[in-house]
Amino acid sequence: MADKAKVKSKFNIKEWFRFTEKGYKLDMPLLMITFILLAFGLVMLYSASYVYGIYRFDGDSLHYIKDQAIFAVIGVAAMLIASKVDYHIFRRYTVMLMGLVYILLIIVLFMPEYNGCNRWIVIKNIGTFQPSEIAKFAVIIMFANMIEQNYDKMKTFQFGVVPFVAVLASIVVLMFFQPHLSGIVIICAVGAIMMFIGGCDTKWFMLGIGVLAVAIVSVLIIWPDSIHYASSRIENWLHPENDLTAAGYQSYMGRLAIGSGGLFGLGLGNSRQKHLHLPEGQNDFIFAIICEELGFVGGMMVIILFIALFARGIYIATRAKDKFGAMIVIGIIVQITLQAFLNIAVATGTIPNTGISLPFFSEGGTALMMILGEMGIVLSVSRYANLDRG
Repeated sequence: MADKAKVKSKFNIKEWFRFTEKGYKLDMPLLMITFILLAFGLVMLYSASYVYGIYRFDGDSLHYIKDQAIFAVIGVAAMLIASKVDYHIFRRYTVMLMGLVYILLIIVLFMPEYNGCNRWIVIKNIGTFQPSEIAKFAVIIMFANMIEQNYDKMKTFQFGVVPFVAVLASIVVLMFFQPHLSGIVIICAVGAIMMFIGGCDTKWFMLGIGVLAVAIVSVLIIWPDSIHYASSRIENWLHPENDLTAAGYQSYMGRLAIGSGGLFGLGLGNSRQKHLHLPEGQNDFIFAIICEELGFVGGMMVIILFIALFARGIYIATRAKDKFGAMIVIGIIVQITLQAFLNIAVATGTIPNTGISLPFFSEGGTALMMILGEMGIVLSVSRYANLDRG
């Protein structure tokens, strides 16, 4: 018996890559949607960023796109490899992955500040990466594992609420000190949706909303200055034209870019706002540049692609052969599409500025690589779901 246990604990390459065997067919529609988003994103990032590269990096118009392209190639390789890996393997490394995330989230607090934040770990001669991107994935895997293990007990407070809130709270505390509020919003939203779909009792959600409301009111009472801060943020969101020297400037220029695009846009590469008028046009506000150059039609193309990604992902989740696979797919797809629509909502002025990037489009190699790797895991779930189904 001891020998058997020893053999099972060893790394078995065939066990990891059994999805390469005949019969495990990946989901081609999802793969095509992913490649279209990637190609579209790279084209628009170059168009939105080359002016910034020329002005800010000694005439290097390729400054942003060349790094993004490298991460895209690595990400595609990771996606194709992950699509052939048996996703059940992640069960074994859930605790180890979460431990790594906690270590990275602590290390990043001691890294040099960038734009007043400690969100990036700097590796000399290699580059930077955001631990928060790994944290999003780790929380999804952890929640999927806990939901599968405690599915029959999810309506109880002990098993359906406490362990999930403990994980989220620990991550939120570490990310709060970066600070990375947009990342906190995404992780908490994805975690809450996974809990709800995983079977958590509705009454605990209502209780959670009540606790959150009490916490917000308490903060406003204890720190009255926060009332003025919150009201000024809302004012700058509703009327950005009233403060074009500071907080309202980016939102105003973003809306100006979208409005000037009209129905069909000014043409690819012809944005006027990217000439150092719109801050973060290659990042948080790249959707505004897309609308300016490709118009309403181009903006709708982006939205339709993310809707298609969401619909196909949910379809794969409903066909998954186990709860673990279904919850992983739901977590990943919700994370990507929620982030996309929050970014679009900010760019269009629907919600206040949150600093959330647009998946596949915004500049950020770590985020792109992680997203592509996660899509590979979704494709892995699709392989197992499609087994013996033709």
